[in-house]
Amino acid sequence: MMANAYLVVRIKGQADVPHWATYTMNLLKLEKKYRATILPAKYNTLGMLNKIKHYISWFEIDTALTKELLEKKARKSGYKKINADDLKELGFATIDDLATALSEGKAVLSKLKPLKPWFALAPPRHGFKRSTKKLYGQKGVLGQNNELGTLVRNMI
Repeated sequence: MMANAYLVVRIKGQADVPHWATYTMNLLKLEKKYRATILPAKYNTLGMLNKIKHYISWFEIDTALTKELLEKKARKSGYKKINADDLKELGFATIDDLATALSEGKAVLSKLKPLKPWFALAPPRHGFKRSTKKLYGQKGVLGQNNELGTLVRNMI
């Protein structure tokens, strides 16, 4: 069973990042530290994520977390929160419909104008608990991280 969509968070800042990694993260709209986005799982998604796994963290997102992100962190131009009219304009009746579409990979955040294609998260409350310099398999938070959901809830 393939994932439908991934939540991707940039953990590292902008210093000392090679140009190819910066380029990939810019394509994914993760230009700054603690930016997050939701990517539909395509055949090339994991390839891109694995390429920059030392700077980001990701996991398969569920609808509940997607909805929470949309309600609290989704922004439109002018950094304003989104309202019911914006949803209608995007063709969704409720925020739940939008959350479902995103978490199932049917909608793409970067194509939903006028939404910003990212969520600007804060550093996690109570800190990271694991190293931000190591991959998940080596007691860190980077790369594919099954505990990212808990972390992101502390960053909203």
